[in-house]
Amino acid sequence: MTQEWLSVVGIGEDGVSGLSPVARSLIDAADVLVGGDRHLAMLPPDPRSRLKWVSPITDSIEAILQYKGQNVCVLASGDPLCFGIGVTLLRHIPIAQMTIIPAPSTFSFACARLGWSAQDIETLSLCSRPPALLNAYLYPNAKLLILSEGRHTPQVVADLLTQQGFGASAMTVLERLGGPQERLRSGIAETWAETDLADLNAIAIHCIPNPNLRPLSRLPGLPDDAYHHDGQLTKREVRAVTLSTLAPLPGELLWDVGAGCGSISIEWMRSHPRCRAIAIEKSRTALIADNAIALGAPNLQIVEGIAPASLEDLPQPDAIFIGGGVTSVVSGWGGTAVTGGPLPNNLQWITKQTITNADCRVRMGTANERFVLDSKICTFTQAGQGICQVREKNCWNKVENETYFFFQKTGGQRWTSFCCRC
Repeated sequence: MTQEWLSVVGIGEDGVSGLSPVARSLIDAADVLVGGDRHLAMLPPDPRSRLKWVSPITDSIEAILQYKGQNVCVLASGDPLCFGIGVTLLRHIPIAQMTIIPAPSTFSFACARLGWSAQDIETLSLCSRPPALLNAYLYPNAKLLILSEGRHTPQVVADLLTQQGFGASAMTVLERLGGPQERLRSGIAETWAETDLADLNAIAIHCIPNPNLRPLSRLPGLPDDAYHHDGQLTKREVRAVTLSTLAPLPGELLWDVGAGCGSISIEWMRSHPRCRAIAIEKSRTALIADNAIALGAPNLQIVEGIAPASLEDLPQPDAIFIGGGVTSVVSGWGGTAVTGGPLPNNLQWITKQTITNADCRVRMGTANERFVLDSKICTFTQAGQGICQVREKNCWNKVENETYFFFQKTGGQRWTSFCCRC
């Protein structure tokens, strides 16, 4: 059985004096100490080996692994598993080989200073992360706690709030929480002008929208005018039905093939902070990037190219949406699946059939028929379930026959259908 050799000790602004006896004993017993300059400076000088964090962080992880078998102690900020180094270490070292001793997190201190209930707040980190992440968290009366990247982050956040119509929001910057130099600065986002701030800070925001602002829900079906587009946009009602059919779960990955302006993949990612998406599009990548930033999904991966060639080296998805160009995608990729060709190994081909307008009309005459504005959404039960988008206006006159492709997620009940655009 592998013994524990790595300890991760959370340390606050009060330094060694604030450590528990257990935490202090782990530091005292270590052969090697690891941390940033600020944390290592909190310990008195001694002859033990000391490793400082370097960039990229993986180089530091490799250096730590070289000391396996010795007692290694990593000094971390506050709670190492709250946006901290503990999360990174656990990607490389199993918990059975580690001991983690947390200190109060920045968020715990901030809630205590502001009188905020921890279960009623939204938390995020902007350390080495794009500020546009904040856009997905903005709604009236939201209470946000943000880990800053540095002293300039509060101004970046204030500017972003103002641009997004939340300039009236109350901001508090909490510096060096838990230490003798702790300080709080408060103001309003649109008039924020504080520049004399510590690098070590967190930001608290009480979101207050401008009177004429129309807040955006996290549920699928954002208004069409929330997007910059050139007409290639999955309409609001169809988007809502599509996302409910795809049914994103936290941590899942979507392929959005023929992404257009990126609406499906963006709303997939907005459904939960851990949802991931890859947008594959041959010509509108700039539009996708602009929309992803504006709507709080800046980590959307954008692949410029066409399917199926652009799909070959992508990580396996949990769900797929095919928008524009369904014929070329299926003929070049899915079409071969009928005779045993490649599909992602977590999907299987169910059926490929041509449905005449007459047949579609018969099917639409059932209790499953739903009308949503100018779109007609019909539910099919052929070989299971699927959603077929049919444009009511001029649809019957323009298209006599159309082919529909149905896929099923192996081992599950979720169906994804890739349908025509009449």
